[in-house]
Amino acid sequence: MLRFDDPLPGRPRRILVAGVSGSGKTTLAARIAEAVDAPHTEIDALFHGADWTPRAGFLDDVREMSAAETWTTEWQYGSARPLLAARADMLVWLDVPFFRTTLPRVVLRTLRRRWRNEELWNGNVERPLRTFFSDPEHIVRWAISTRRKYRHAVPALEAAHPDLVIVRLRSRREVELWLAGPLARTSPDPGVQPSARR
Repeated sequence: MLRFDDPLPGRPRRILVAGVSGSGKTTLAARIAEAVDAPHTEIDALFHGADWTPRAGFLDDVREMSAAETWTTEWQYGSARPLLAARADMLVWLDVPFFRTTLPRVVLRTLRRRWRNEELWNGNVERPLRTFFSDPEHIVRWAISTRRKYRHAVPALEAAHPDLVIVRLRSRREVELWLAGPLARTSPDPGVQPSARR
Protein backbone atom coordinates (compact mmCIF):
# COMPACT_ATOMS: atom_id res chain seq x y z
CA MET A 1 0.00 0.00 0.00
CA LEU A 2 1.44 3.36 -1.05
CA ARG A 3 1.62 6.57 0.92
CA PHE A 4 0.80 10.02 -0.43
CA ASP A 5 4.43 10.72 -1.31
CA ASP A 6 5.34 7.37 -2.87
CA PRO A 7 5.89 7.43 -6.65
CA LEU A 8 3.36 5.63 -8.78
CA PRO A 9 4.41 2.82 -11.13
CA GLY A 10 2.73 4.49 -14.09
CA ARG A 11 -0.24 6.47 -15.27
CA PRO A 12 -3.46 4.87 -13.97
CA ARG A 13 -6.29 4.25 -16.42
CA ARG A 14 -9.06 2.67 -14.35
CA ILE A 15 -9.29 4.19 -10.89
CA LEU A 16 -11.48 3.48 -7.88
CA VAL A 17 -11.88 5.84 -4.93
CA ALA A 18 -12.87 4.31 -1.59
CA GLY A 19 -14.02 6.10 1.54
CA VAL A 20 -16.76 6.52 4.10
CA SER A 21 -19.89 8.42 3.05
CA GLY A 22 -19.11 12.12 3.28
CA SER A 23 -15.34 11.70 3.10
CA GLY A 24 -15.16 13.47 -0.26
CA LYS A 25 -14.56 10.48 -2.51
CA THR A 26 -16.81 11.68 -5.34
CA THR A 27 -15.07 15.06 -5.40
CA LEU A 28 -11.69 13.35 -5.38
CA ALA A 29 -12.74 10.90 -8.11
CA ALA A 30 -13.75 13.82 -10.33
CA ARG A 31 -10.41 15.57 -9.72
CA ILE A 32 -8.46 12.40 -10.49
CA ALA A 33 -10.51 11.89 -13.65
CA GLU A 34 -9.60 15.36 -14.85
CA ALA A 35 -5.93 14.85 -14.01
CA VAL A 36 -5.57 11.57 -15.91
CA ASP A 37 -8.16 12.24 -18.62
CA ALA A 38 -10.33 9.28 -17.59
CA PRO A 39 -14.11 9.87 -17.54
CA HIS A 40 -15.77 9.94 -14.13
CA THR A 41 -18.99 7.99 -13.61
CA GLU A 42 -20.70 8.69 -10.30
CA ILE A 43 -21.77 5.23 -9.24
CA ASP A 44 -24.66 6.55 -7.11
CA ALA A 45 -26.25 7.80 -10.32
CA LEU A 46 -26.14 4.28 -11.74
CA PHE A 47 -27.55 2.69 -8.59
CA HIS A 48 -30.44 4.95 -7.52
CA GLY A 49 -33.68 4.92 -9.44
CA ALA A 50 -36.77 6.99 -8.72
CA ASP A 51 -37.77 7.24 -5.05
CA TRP A 52 -34.39 5.81 -4.00
CA THR A 53 -35.15 2.37 -5.42
CA PRO A 54 -32.19 0.42 -6.84
CA ARG A 55 -32.18 0.36 -10.64
CA ALA A 56 -32.71 -3.05 -12.23
CA GLY A 57 -29.96 -2.40 -14.77
CA PHE A 58 -27.35 -1.32 -12.21
CA LEU A 59 -24.94 -4.22 -12.58
CA ASP A 60 -25.27 -4.24 -16.36
CA ASP A 61 -24.31 -0.56 -16.36
CA VAL A 62 -21.36 -1.29 -14.04
CA ARG A 63 -20.14 -4.05 -16.36
CA GLU A 64 -20.41 -1.78 -19.39
CA MET A 65 -18.65 1.09 -17.70
CA SER A 66 -15.86 -1.03 -16.24
CA ALA A 67 -15.19 -2.71 -19.60
CA ALA A 68 -13.94 0.60 -21.00
CA GLU A 69 -10.22 1.29 -21.26
CA THR A 70 -10.31 4.34 -18.98
CA TRP A 71 -12.64 5.36 -16.16
CA THR A 72 -12.87 6.66 -12.62
CA THR A 73 -15.60 5.85 -10.13
CA GLU A 74 -16.32 5.27 -6.45
CA TRP A 75 -15.82 1.82 -4.90
CA GLN A 76 -19.31 1.31 -3.52
CA TYR A 77 -22.10 -1.27 -3.34
CA GLY A 78 -21.28 -4.85 -2.44
CA SER A 79 -22.62 -6.28 -5.68
CA ALA A 80 -20.48 -3.93 -7.79
CA ARG A 81 -17.22 -3.94 -5.85
CA PRO A 82 -15.89 -7.27 -7.22
CA LEU A 83 -16.69 -6.26 -10.80
CA LEU A 84 -14.91 -2.94 -10.39
CA ALA A 85 -11.91 -4.37 -8.54
CA ALA A 86 -11.38 -6.98 -11.24
CA ARG A 87 -10.86 -4.24 -13.84
CA ALA A 88 -9.24 -1.45 -11.83
CA ASP A 89 -5.52 -0.78 -11.89
CA MET A 90 -5.58 1.64 -8.95
CA LEU A 91 -7.61 2.22 -5.81
CA VAL A 92 -7.27 5.44 -3.83
CA TRP A 93 -8.37 5.03 -0.21
CA LEU A 94 -9.54 8.32 1.28
CA ASP A 95 -8.98 7.52 4.95
CA VAL A 96 -9.39 10.96 6.52
CA PRO A 97 -10.22 11.49 10.24
CA PHE A 98 -13.87 10.66 10.77
CA PHE A 99 -14.97 12.88 13.65
CA ARG A 100 -12.82 15.85 12.67
CA THR A 101 -13.33 15.80 8.90
CA THR A 102 -15.92 13.35 7.58
CA LEU A 103 -18.74 13.69 10.11
CA PRO A 104 -18.94 17.52 9.97
CA ARG A 105 -18.78 17.32 6.19
CA VAL A 106 -21.61 14.79 5.82
CA VAL A 107 -23.82 16.65 8.33
CA LEU A 108 -23.35 20.02 6.62
CA ARG A 109 -23.82 18.51 3.17
CA THR A 110 -27.03 16.79 4.23
CA LEU A 111 -28.41 19.98 5.80
CA ARG A 112 -27.52 22.01 2.70
CA ARG A 113 -29.08 19.54 0.31
CA ARG A 114 -32.26 19.34 2.36
CA TRP A 115 -32.52 23.12 2.86
CA ARG A 116 -32.06 23.77 -0.87
CA ASN A 117 -34.11 20.75 -1.89
CA GLU A 118 -31.24 19.77 -4.19
CA GLU A 119 -31.97 17.09 -6.72
CA LEU A 120 -29.45 14.30 -6.46
CA TRP A 121 -29.75 11.24 -8.71
CA ASN A 122 -32.70 10.53 -10.97
CA GLY A 123 -35.04 12.99 -9.29
CA ASN A 124 -34.25 12.03 -5.70
CA VAL A 125 -33.84 14.57 -2.91
CA GLU A 126 -32.63 14.13 0.66
CA ARG A 127 -35.30 12.70 2.93
CA PRO A 128 -36.73 14.89 5.75
CA LEU A 129 -34.24 15.51 8.56
CA ARG A 130 -36.49 13.76 11.06
CA THR A 131 -35.76 10.46 9.33
CA PHE A 132 -32.36 10.54 11.05
CA PHE A 133 -34.15 9.11 14.08
CA SER A 134 -36.19 6.45 12.27
CA ASP A 135 -34.12 5.33 9.29
CA PRO A 136 -30.96 3.30 10.06
CA GLU A 137 -29.80 4.01 6.49
CA HIS A 138 -30.07 7.78 6.87
CA ILE A 139 -26.84 9.04 5.33
CA VAL A 140 -25.46 10.49 8.58
CA ARG A 141 -26.27 7.35 10.57
CA TRP A 142 -24.89 5.24 7.73
CA ALA A 143 -21.61 7.16 7.78
CA ILE A 144 -21.28 6.65 11.53
CA SER A 145 -22.13 2.95 11.48
CA THR A 146 -19.79 2.14 8.57
CA ARG A 147 -16.90 4.42 9.53
CA ARG A 148 -14.50 1.51 10.17
CA LYS A 149 -15.60 -0.57 7.20
CA TYR A 150 -12.68 0.20 4.92
CA ARG A 151 -10.13 -0.64 7.61
CA HIS A 152 -11.05 -4.26 6.85
CA ALA A 153 -12.25 -4.05 3.25
CA VAL A 154 -9.17 -2.43 1.73
CA PRO A 155 -6.58 -4.80 3.26
CA ALA A 156 -8.78 -7.71 2.16
CA LEU A 157 -8.86 -6.27 -1.35
CA GLU A 158 -5.09 -5.86 -1.31
CA ALA A 159 -4.66 -9.51 -0.35
CA ALA A 160 -7.06 -10.66 -3.07
CA HIS A 161 -5.56 -8.42 -5.78
CA PRO A 162 -1.82 -8.06 -5.05
CA ASP A 163 -1.23 -6.40 -8.45
CA LEU A 164 -3.71 -3.59 -7.69
CA VAL A 165 -1.99 -0.31 -6.83
CA ILE A 166 -3.51 1.04 -3.61
CA VAL A 167 -2.81 4.55 -2.34
CA ARG A 168 -3.89 5.56 1.18
CA LEU A 169 -4.51 9.26 1.79
CA ARG A 170 -5.01 10.20 5.45
CA SER A 171 -5.75 13.94 5.34
CA ARG A 172 -6.80 16.80 3.06
CA ARG A 173 -3.16 17.88 2.98
CA GLU A 174 -2.08 14.45 1.76
CA VAL A 175 -4.77 14.55 -0.93
CA GLU A 176 -3.43 17.82 -2.30
CA LEU A 177 0.19 16.72 -2.10
CA TRP A 178 -0.60 13.45 -3.88
CA LEU A 179 -2.57 15.13 -6.65
CA ALA A 180 0.17 17.71 -7.23
CA GLY A 181 3.01 15.23 -6.75
CA PRO A 182 2.92 11.50 -7.58
CA LEU A 183 -0.25 11.62 -9.68
CA ALA A 184 0.84 14.71 -11.61
CA ARG A 185 4.20 13.11 -12.34
CA THR A 186 2.78 10.00 -14.00
CA SER A 187 3.58 9.72 -17.66
CA PRO A 188 0.96 11.02 -20.10
CA ASP A 189 2.10 8.31 -22.51
CA PRO A 190 -0.83 5.83 -22.73
CA GLY A 191 1.72 3.06 -23.31
CA VAL A 192 3.01 3.46 -19.76
CA GLN A 193 0.58 1.57 -17.56
CA PRO A 194 0.52 0.51 -13.93
CA SER A 195 -0.30 -3.04 -15.03
CA ALA A 196 -1.45 -5.05 -18.02
CA ARG A 197 -4.63 -6.22 -16.33
CA ARG A 198 -7.73 -6.80 -18.44
